[in-house]
Amino acid sequence: MSDAADLIYDWNRDGRAARADYRAVELDDETLRDGLQGPSVRNPPLAVKIRLLHLMDELGIDSADIGLPGASPQARESIVALAKETKHLRITPNVAVRTHPADINGAIQAAVESGVAIETCAFIGSSPIRRVAESWSLDGMVKNVEESVTLAVKNGLPVMFVTEDTTRADPETLITLYEAAIGCGAKRICASDTVGHATPEGVRNLLTFIRTEVIRGRDVKLDYHGHNDRGLGTINALAATAIADRVHGAALGIGERVGNTSMDQLLVNLRLFGLIDRDLEPLVEYAALVSEHCGVPIPANYPALGADAFRTGTGVHASAVVKALRTGDRELADLVYSGVPASIVGREQQIEVGPMSGESNVVFWLEHRGLAPTRERVMRIMTSAKASDRLLSDEELHALARLD
Repeated sequence: MSDAADLIYDWNRDGRAARADYRAVELDDETLRDGLQGPSVRNPPLAVKIRLLHLMDELGIDSADIGLPGASPQARESIVALAKETKHLRITPNVAVRTHPADINGAIQAAVESGVAIETCAFIGSSPIRRVAESWSLDGMVKNVEESVTLAVKNGLPVMFVTEDTTRADPETLITLYEAAIGCGAKRICASDTVGHATPEGVRNLLTFIRTEVIRGRDVKLDYHGHNDRGLGTINALAATAIADRVHGAALGIGERVGNTSMDQLLVNLRLFGLIDRDLEPLVEYAALVSEHCGVPIPANYPALGADAFRTGTGVHASAVVKALRTGDRELADLVYSGVPASIVGREQQIEVGPMSGESNVVFWLEHRGLAPTRERVMRIMTSAKASDRLLSDEELHALARLD
């Protein structure tokens, strides 16, 4: 058996001009709160939410946002049930609240009813554009922050203070708001790329500023929450791991507008960088449940979890995979034409037959199903495949094979 890793020169780790300084950090799953705010997303049944919590736990995710207690009595009932469920798991719950007494009291009530000191994530917009739109004064914002954080802390709730739209906020405002929250007992602060504005450089600049100019060695944790409006959700989250203590994401990247950082893509990349060593096979069920019950189709070309992620019908590509498979070396077959090993999510390479296929595709397909690759059979299938405008289905291929 070959050591496939020795057969790949990894420019990602070359270090000649740039160095990836990603780290293993805590992960917070936003699927059951921010994820459900997507305009096309359905709210899944409680039983599905509970199963998702268990899958998050199996995946080694550290915490989960389980709702917005100020949204409605029904939302708070669900939060209480989910918080109680975490008593049997390693994962810890948190909730999102506005810096408003009504929301804080909703979090307090949920904590009392569940018997769990739910982390309370109190948020307020911080960018100049948001302040103008809302007609907010900085003095009024600071007052809201101080009253809200103080109320939560006095009632025994751990507090993370969240600035929305942090990636478009000025340094002076951020220092003022964070200092107010920390002074009232917040033990975490969160920088948010609420509208998906940031680039990886912007994430590093912002988090470095917060680490050096706000936290300054104090016992305060730093979170990063990202969105995917520019298609940079995953790479921004990876960049954030170099500086933040915890990074947020959601299953399949669901969430407002085009969504949040994709938690599944983040986990896969952390695994490929060797920063985590955990079983990622639960990602298949995790994604399938969210897709089915939230009404979010998984695109065929979605990384690692899409139907086409490990399929090929192209002759040259398939030939290399087939040759590797014939050696019996699964790792070699996984990597010869794929940057993500299918095995890390419990899947396998698939060889299909279509207009761009070669004879090796057909021979392998037949042999894999216990059918003799006779010359007549192979040529009949090849003729049909070349005349098609797509991959042939298993049913079509079986029908062609049975014509002998």
